[in-house]
Amino acid sequence: MSIIKNIAIVGHASKGKTTLSEAMLNVAGVTERMGKIADGNTVSDSDAEEKKRGVSISSSIMQFGYKNAKINVIDTPGLFDFAMGPAEGLRAADTAIVVVSARSGLAAGAEKAFRNAGKKGMARIIVTSKMDDERADFYKAFNGLVAKFGTSMCPVVVPIIQGGKVAGYYNMINDKAYTYDGIKSKESDIVHDDSARFDGIKEVFCEAVAGTDDELMEKYFDGEPLTAEDKAKGLAIGLAEGTIIPVFALSGLTGVGVDMLLDFIKDCCPAPKGEYAIDASGEPIELSVDQAGQLAAVCFKTVADPFIGKLNYFKVISGTMTQGATVVNARNGEEERLGKLINLLGSKQVDAKEAVAGDICAVAKLGTFKTGDTLCAPGKVVTLDTVPVPTPAYSMAVLATKKGDEEKISNAITKMIEEDPSLEYKNNNETHQSILSGLGEQHLDVCLSVMKAKYNVEAQLVQPRVAYRETITRKVSCQGRHKKQSGGHGQFGDVFIEFEPFDSDELVFAERVVGGSVPKNFFPAVEKGLVESMEKGVLAGYPMVGVKATLFDGSYHPVDSSEMSFKMAASIAFKNGIPQAGPVLLEPIITLSALCNDEAMGDVIGDINKRRGRVLGMSPTADGMQEIIAEVPESEMTTFSTSMRQITQGRGSFTTKFARYDRCPEHIAQRIIAEAEVQE
Repeated sequence: MSIIKNIAIVGHASKGKTTLSEAMLNVAGVTERMGKIADGNTVSDSDAEEKKRGVSISSSIMQFGYKNAKINVIDTPGLFDFAMGPAEGLRAADTAIVVVSARSGLAAGAEKAFRNAGKKGMARIIVTSKMDDERADFYKAFNGLVAKFGTSMCPVVVPIIQGGKVAGYYNMINDKAYTYDGIKSKESDIVHDDSARFDGIKEVFCEAVAGTDDELMEKYFDGEPLTAEDKAKGLAIGLAEGTIIPVFALSGLTGVGVDMLLDFIKDCCPAPKGEYAIDASGEPIELSVDQAGQLAAVCFKTVADPFIGKLNYFKVISGTMTQGATVVNARNGEEERLGKLINLLGSKQVDAKEAVAGDICAVAKLGTFKTGDTLCAPGKVVTLDTVPVPTPAYSMAVLATKKGDEEKISNAITKMIEEDPSLEYKNNNETHQSILSGLGEQHLDVCLSVMKAKYNVEAQLVQPRVAYRETITRKVSCQGRHKKQSGGHGQFGDVFIEFEPFDSDELVFAERVVGGSVPKNFFPAVEKGLVESMEKGVLAGYPMVGVKATLFDGSYHPVDSSEMSFKMAASIAFKNGIPQAGPVLLEPIITLSALCNDEAMGDVIGDINKRRGRVLGMSPTADGMQEIIAEVPESEMTTFSTSMRQITQGRGSFTTKFARYDRCPEHIAQRIIAEAEVQE
């Protein structure tokens, strides 16, 4: 099949994406009946965790033939916690189908997906699904789309309403009405109850199509009727250029209207496009979709399963992939031989002879490739755009349920990160905790479930500890004297040290000893004793910063003094002096950059203020959002990702970076000190 169409189905959670993909397979004759999410028997949601939860967790690929075309459908999750799935789908597809409920209208996830696809220059189609629901209102949903996205909305298949109910569907391309018996359509002469409204929406369609091409525009203004071929031509042009957003009314649950969507995909959706890559010398190079061209493919998804092994999913941009060929990973320069090529239908794998330019395939057991890598021919190394990975915003500490399972947990999470790069896992050397970061609570909860089911290891999540610091606020001088007598040589060290606040992350050591009261060869020992003491402060045991220690006097014994003696004396001086120097607790402050919609800005600022944050500034962004810059104590940020999602309905996002340490308010410091005493 020379015609290849790559389609990503995106949108808000629970609006019918998986149901639509199931209907497409059934209408195309790939499946005998449509699976249902509630029954756990859909083709795309084949993972055990997806069946248990009744939601899509990762992207799923379904490749099938329809008439004379090969259609590659990527069904993506709608929950914001699993945003890696849509990122994978949009990287591999050329057209995005944004699913909107005809009952509830445009939701935040659909709006976000629509804008993300637009930023990538992709063709976009909107499907108003759930037309089988008696509360569905296509015309209200369509008006909502126009209000939000403008007049590029173009109704292609609309419902015919009789007696307040959907009696059939009208295809604007061929000007014909259809009724359905199951998924089978037949022409009909039924008409819409409100002819004026119906004529108005037909006019919207014709104007949009005519506006894509000078020849069509001239024909339209001359009063000549546009033929079906004219309309298909105009739709194809407008869809590819982004000036037209076709809108289809259908029911994914019953499959009614899906045949017209599939025909449109085959006839009007753009074919795979060439891309720019970077060659070995760092120069841009244009790759065309040519089967005989130089091989270049991007890995847009990785599955690392302990049972079936590792699968890498590729979109071939140029050239042809064949089994046994030697290829190079552009990231590290390593060569590998291609193993078995696979076409996919959910979890079902079908052997493929080759994958030509524009097509999608999976390859088993490649050692070095991971999501975002470029596969190319030896001697013709190029690097394609990677897959954009969503930034983890929610972090928890991971504790092993069984002692000694820490290494098993680490290995399991490392494998899961291969599959889902939007996860992060690192050890915090200060708090001695292993921190797992993801896109939300549900994201991490799924990780623990997968860890138990696939890797047979259990863990629990707890709030991560905050890396506080301690410092001093005034100057003091103190003596530290260490004297110990036991048979033979004794131990003797005596120092006078001045401690004072100083702007530094580490101890600043100085000396102004006169008259040799402390020999120079003992200075390093004194400094070492102080540095070690700084590791554990006197308030709550947190590391100390911002201290300058000046050795100004002392005494020694010619026989009993040693480096160890002066190291001990310095520690004693530290323990005696620091409590008198006004010790205080410092908390880490982070700089927050939050993006939100205009309507949510006031609530976001209010939430930041509740967290003891300080807003530094606000500015509009190029895509119509507002950026809020603020400084917030790290300890107050644990639940911010959840609040941000609720306030902005998922439209917002944020990033953080460490700014500095600031003095902790007294009432909070007292609580932290009390907790530290309990732990001891």
